Amino acid sequence: MSTQETFVSHLIELRNRLLRAIVVFVVVFFALMAYPGADFIFDLLAQPIQSALPEGTKMIAIGVITPFMVPVKLTAMVAFVLSLPFTLYQVWAFVAPGLYQHEKRLAIPIIFSSTLLFLLGIAFCHFIVFWQSVCLYQ
Repeated sequence: MSTQETFVSHLIELRNRLLRAIVVFVVVFFALMAYPGADFIFDLLAQPIQSALPEGTKMIAIGVITPFMVPVKLTAMVAFVLSLPFTLYQVWAFVAPGLYQHEKRLAIPIIFSSTLLFLLGIAFCHFIVFWQSVCLYQ
């Protein structure tokens, strides 16, 4: 087996893993968009801003395409977070055959803790930073 053939087989494996991750993201995205209460995601994330608005007012969209794009972008973000474990598994499955056993043992706690810290960072930004900044302007 030549070096070129090995390199091409690695590229094919990488392409297959990336396609699997993209397909899972797209499936989750369309499942969230098709859900009858898809606006629930927007309502949940916009609730702090809506609670800070003066009585009798509501949020308005000043762009032509904004009422469509904001829920789509939020749904894409949620789909990314939900499909992240599968995507990280695909990365791990691509990299793991090239690692030594002692490196593999170290990688699993790092992947788990980095995913947990990522989700905790999202929660911190939403519940602490976002809610507290909204409360300052009430």
